[in-house]
Amino acid sequence: MRFNSLAFRLFATSAAWTLLVLPLAGYLIYSLYRDDVQLSFDAQLKKLLTALAIDSMNTTGDAPVPPQNLYEPLFEVTNSGWYWQVRPIDGAPGRTLVSPSLASAILPSPYAKKFPTDNTGTRWMNVPGPTGETIRILEVIDTPGHEPDKTKYSVIVAGPLNWLEATVAKFRNRLTTALSLFGLGLMAVTLFQVRFGLLPLRRIEKGLTSIRSGEASKLEGQLPAEIEPLQNELNALIQSNNEIVDRARTQVGNLAHALKTPLAVITNEAREDKSPFAVKVAEQAQIMRDQVGHYLDRARMAASAGAIGRVTPFEATADPLVRALERINRDKGIAIYLQVAAGAKFQGEKQDLEEMLGNLLDNACKWGRKRVQLKAVIVAPDGKVRAKRLVVTVEDDGPGLSAEQRAKIGKRGMRLDETKPGSGLGLSIVSDLATSYRGSMSLDASPLGGLLVRLELPAV
Repeated sequence: MRFNSLAFRLFATSAAWTLLVLPLAGYLIYSLYRDDVQLSFDAQLKKLLTALAIDSMNTTGDAPVPPQNLYEPLFEVTNSGWYWQVRPIDGAPGRTLVSPSLASAILPSPYAKKFPTDNTGTRWMNVPGPTGETIRILEVIDTPGHEPDKTKYSVIVAGPLNWLEATVAKFRNRLTTALSLFGLGLMAVTLFQVRFGLLPLRRIEKGLTSIRSGEASKLEGQLPAEIEPLQNELNALIQSNNEIVDRARTQVGNLAHALKTPLAVITNEAREDKSPFAVKVAEQAQIMRDQVGHYLDRARMAASAGAIGRVTPFEATADPLVRALERINRDKGIAIYLQVAAGAKFQGEKQDLEEMLGNLLDNACKWGRKRVQLKAVIVAPDGKVRAKRLVVTVEDDGPGLSAEQRAKIGKRGMRLDETKPGSGLGLSIVSDLATSYRGSMSLDASPLGGLLVRLELPAV
């Protein structure tokens, strides 16, 4: 999954949303649970306080009585964290009662510390307990027999907050584990959903690759309803492109026939007359034929270079040219060495590749002494796998060219040696062909001693 892909964008968006929502949902659930446990804990303290106040103050005497009901077994366990206490306030004389769990300790009074009452007349306070643990105290002020003229007593019940915190922490850990597993599962499902949802695009990619490599002529297969119009439009575009190329070839052929035949007649008639005027006409007619052929070739190149699905195996195209040129140059003893990368294919017309290789090899054999070398390799510029290029080099062991000569030689009709046969259009045609395929041609000095021509062309 590449960083700039649709799959990464969809997955990253969903993952970011999941990582945002799940913690918020977890915090909300945790807060609600903590509040619920706190309310339950406070309700338990309030129930114990009410029972203790009724049991100890429901007397006709002037002093509270020990409660008969234990209410909570932990009141009997020393330093258990659960305590009760009944004690006179404001320094008044009276009887003090404490739970066995409190032993000799005394609990502080929220009333003495000026804590306000709630709407039920009770006071709440969190303080360190006898052993240092945090306890929650609930207090109510009452009198024996509930008579206002008797001594006021502070009735206190306390419970350990560490129990509440332990309960909440246990729930928090379980909730965190559950939400983490749920989040991982959700991201895994999202990844599968993205992959599955974008699978038709992968099929389109493979289909277009097959078309460009010449293995198919159109996009085939059943695609989802949302993508089917794209399939139809692409197929229509491919068909229209092929029709345009065919029409262009037909028109170029018709134009070539219409121009070359009259020029041939003019040339033949002029050659029968040996006058200076006839010689000049024949010379100019030949130049016109070369120029017409050149520009008609360029028109054909422009048409064929845009064609989709044109693929040419390099070695199968180059091998017959090599054998033919070796036979033609047998008297010179020229040996042509062919080195081609396995599976190298040119993204274009076979006749265009033949024209480029034919011109370059013929030129190399013309100037070379004994050795000509043809290489073809596949490279991916900047590591881009989908932008593969076919790099072709043709070298010879001839006299070579200077940098100034190499700058001139690519110009149309430019010839450095008039004793060699040719029109001077060969390298110009090769350059135009390479450019029409969004490629390039460059000249350099060869390690063999002669000229090195480098072609960069689109590869399959």
